[in-house]
Amino acid sequence: MAAKGLLIYLITSFLLALCSLHFINYYYHSHHKVVDSKQLVGLSSSNFTLLQQIRYASEDKIWPELRFGWRVVLASVIGFLGSACGTVGGVGGGGIFVPMLTLILGFDTKSAAAISKCMIMGASASSVWYNVRVPHPCRQHVPIIDYDLALLFQPLLMLGITVGVSFSLVFPHWLISLLIIFLYLGTSSRSFAKAIVMWKKETILKRAMEERKHTVADSHGQLLIDVEYEALVPNEEKTTLQIIRGNLNLKRILALVLLWTCFLLLQVIKYGATSCSTLYWVLNLLQLPAALAVFGYECVKLYKESKKRKIARNTEQICEASIEWTCKNIAFCATCGLVGGTVGGLLGSGGGFILGPLLLEIGVIPQVASATATFVMMFSSSLSVVEFYLLKRFPIPYALYLMLVSIMAGFWGQFVVRKLITILKRASLIVFILSAVIFASALIMGIEGMETSMKMIKNHEFMGFLDFCSSQ
Repeated sequence: MAAKGLLIYLITSFLLALCSLHFINYYYHSHHKVVDSKQLVGLSSSNFTLLQQIRYASEDKIWPELRFGWRVVLASVIGFLGSACGTVGGVGGGGIFVPMLTLILGFDTKSAAAISKCMIMGASASSVWYNVRVPHPCRQHVPIIDYDLALLFQPLLMLGITVGVSFSLVFPHWLISLLIIFLYLGTSSRSFAKAIVMWKKETILKRAMEERKHTVADSHGQLLIDVEYEALVPNEEKTTLQIIRGNLNLKRILALVLLWTCFLLLQVIKYGATSCSTLYWVLNLLQLPAALAVFGYECVKLYKESKKRKIARNTEQICEASIEWTCKNIAFCATCGLVGGTVGGLLGSGGGFILGPLLLEIGVIPQVASATATFVMMFSSSLSVVEFYLLKRFPIPYALYLMLVSIMAGFWGQFVVRKLITILKRASLIVFILSAVIFASALIMGIEGMETSMKMIKNHEFMGFLDFCSSQ
């Protein structure tokens, strides 16, 4: 399975980045040992650790006032384009928003991350609203959002994001920047290679249909390409209300809402608990049964249905993924969801940068992969927004303004790109956009992160891991 290569790449890059920590720490201690001993005479090791955490982990809250000017205009343009492309690709665009908010508008990093979640939530919500009004590109009576895959990946993604966010407070800044460069460039290159393959297949199919056009004309006088990549016109005309009803699965949505509520309550209660206390660990562990309950329900459903169809010799796919739902493949998808969520939480990008390429790797067509990833992203980003709001991590005026920009961008981005797909008959455009957004995020966040890391090295700042309990 092609997705196995993506998972192996993620884990390998993560381990290589961790190994490089040994050499950085060796260099740091060998060159600055004398300086540190002179500066920290009389401090115990525990006080020294606490001093390092206070000095380098804390950051003053910087909230610039919302005033019309070139900075706001430039940020609005970048935010609009980033939201439009990010939601079409199903990755959100957080890798573009955070540097934009810090470098152009002047927010501190933590506030920028919180506002970026507001923008992602607005863009994904408007994209979901657009997608539920659009029929499936090539199958009748099937929703464009794959709720089976959403229920399969969402629980473990949210669980992984929670773990990754906790680790992000412990990992050194330079290591996170290194991971961003490795992982984002890897996923971007794989997505770009897949887009090229799809483009070539579409070109071959279009040429074949052009040749056939001279001898055979279809009943509608239209040129059709292979259904796998085609934005088809439904055989029977449906009203917008009928399409919306067909795209909504209230039972599955309710299950995700209940999971979302459980995670929110646990996170809110956890913020009032002392770090590493018994209550803190109990609340963290309670997230596990909540996630496994939804994940287990979907796993049993997919496994039983797959076995039933195999006995009946029914070759029709259960969901959009072109894989057999054996125990091995289900365990692999669980690993991908957990690793993807952890990496996304660690790097501050959420699960979209992993889920989007992953859905394409397991055979989901681009239109459905984009709609499903955006739907999943709406839940995870809204959870973060509510948490950040309760913690007062972002200014309301700026968040509302940029969220409004993202809402308009998400809707119009979907509208324009899907019109282009219909005209050009090339669904690979979505994959090209996904690859471009991830690549741009790798460059922007990687360069900004390495620049910050170089300043820390120049100033002889602490470059190692922080204590877990004190950093939470």
